[in-house]
Amino acid sequence: MERFTISLDAKLAADFDAWIAERGYANRSEAVRDLLRRELDHARLKAGQAAHCVASLSYVYNHHERELAERLTALQHGHHDLTVSAMHVHLDHDHCLETVVLRGDTAQVQRFADALCAERGVHHGKLNLISVELHQPHRAAGHGHTTAEAAVAPHVHLKPSH
Repeated sequence: MERFTISLDAKLAADFDAWIAERGYANRSEAVRDLLRRELDHARLKAGQAAHCVASLSYVYNHHERELAERLTALQHGHHDLTVSAMHVHLDHDHCLETVVLRGDTAQVQRFADALCAERGVHHGKLNLISVELHQPHRAAGHGHTTAEAAVAPHVHLKPSH
């Protein structure tokens, strides 16, 4: 681990300490690491340097909108390779909240989210992307896998980018 020192004026330091306390960080270093990770990930995503991601897409929709639920389900099925899971919540007599967990090529995930949020009747759509790196794990017994698991075809691990 590398160490570096930064200087803050008293007001900024006090505001930062209050922010840290509100969020329950143990110390300034943990807070700075999280801020740096978030900003670096945002820059990677903005620059198109994040080839793969995991994401959560949340949106509210009026379930009385003609055939909207069917269109949303069809979109998810049409992108079954990106869709990991979906959670559906009834907010009131008219509105539902759905959160869809996605993973895959970042550009494809973004296009899927844009298409879903553009559906008539979908409101408040928000996509949260986290860039990941793909890793093939070592598939041998004794390396976190049982003998039976080691015999199965290799799979891909998604590791958050640093």
